[in-house]
Amino acid sequence: MEDETRLATPATNQTEIDSGPGKTSRNKKLARFGVVFALLGLLLFAYFVRKAGVTDIMSGIRRLGFGFLLILGISAIRQIARSLAWLSCFEPPHSLRFRDAFAARVMGDALGNIVPLASVAVAEPSKAAFVRDRVPLMASLSALALENIFYSLSVVLLIFSGTAALLVSFSLPKPLRIASLIALGVTFTIAPLGYFVLRRQWKFLSTPMSFVARRGIARAWMTNKGVPRARTLEEKIYGFYQRNSGRLISIFLLEVCFHLAGVAEIYVTLYFISIVPPTLLTAFILESVNRVINVVFKFVPLRTGIDEAGTGMLSKVLGFTTAIGVTLAIVRKARDIFWTAIGVGLMVRRGLSLKNLGKISEGEPPLAQPAK
Repeated sequence: MEDETRLATPATNQTEIDSGPGKTSRNKKLARFGVVFALLGLLLFAYFVRKAGVTDIMSGIRRLGFGFLLILGISAIRQIARSLAWLSCFEPPHSLRFRDAFAARVMGDALGNIVPLASVAVAEPSKAAFVRDRVPLMASLSALALENIFYSLSVVLLIFSGTAALLVSFSLPKPLRIASLIALGVTFTIAPLGYFVLRRQWKFLSTPMSFVARRGIARAWMTNKGVPRARTLEEKIYGFYQRNSGRLISIFLLEVCFHLAGVAEIYVTLYFISIVPPTLLTAFILESVNRVINVVFKFVPLRTGIDEAGTGMLSKVLGFTTAIGVTLAIVRKARDIFWTAIGVGLMVRRGLSLKNLGKISEGEPPLAQPAK
């Protein structure tokens, strides 16, 4: 218990180590890259909106109308599914209320959307930090890491099956066929690798961190804090795997529900905005490609421009128009903005200011209100 308390409250010391001039300079560089990617995304967004036709896009949005409320309802199911999966990854004596897990997820995702490049290293850990007044930080981080492992495995399965369906069912242009074959090969490699990592209990965090430390990179921090914490996290993950084998299927099924809700969301959107009737197959393929875009271009805020480009081009292959694909991406972006606004509202309610958000982006934990 003493070790866990020590590990659960390292925020202040680590902040002192990580918030020096070097850390500040690095964060400023990352922020500049984030602004550049955002501007490039906006230019790409404007190009594809113009290419698809503003009139056709506006017609699709008008056809959607109040159907957008249904889209928001389905997207709420996705948030609920991953929140429940996170809760299922806690072990006694630690537990978290659903409303706290749900709020933390929404706030963390919002942070990833509004802070440049935050999705890479801040958004996910911040979800654990948002509930540090409820459970020890290491306990919530361990549960979050486990949930992300199951989510990642489900994403690999989705991308593999969606790409296979695309290759088998449609005639693809050569560049898209090559990209699909590469995606198929990568996922085919990752899936068994993830299985062996769990089965063999490989030190997937501490080993590379030790290697980096031996090369003289952040040696003091890696040796004294980074590697020991990584080993503790690995032990918790593998311990959960051994002690809770009965929960594994239910957690994975919750992740599958997240993706099924995504397929349903795309199907319903296309049902409203497209003159060409959608099928579950086309909705499934579009959702799998959407996961690829989210994984590869996570550093681009709201995937602006990238989503419109990828979805627009793929929609044409699937028998829709480019305008329908771009409209689908815009509707998806409006849904993300809605949840981002909810997340920001929750952060403001907790007393977080823009200054606090800047500290979170630099690695400091968020300030939490006392439990009520």
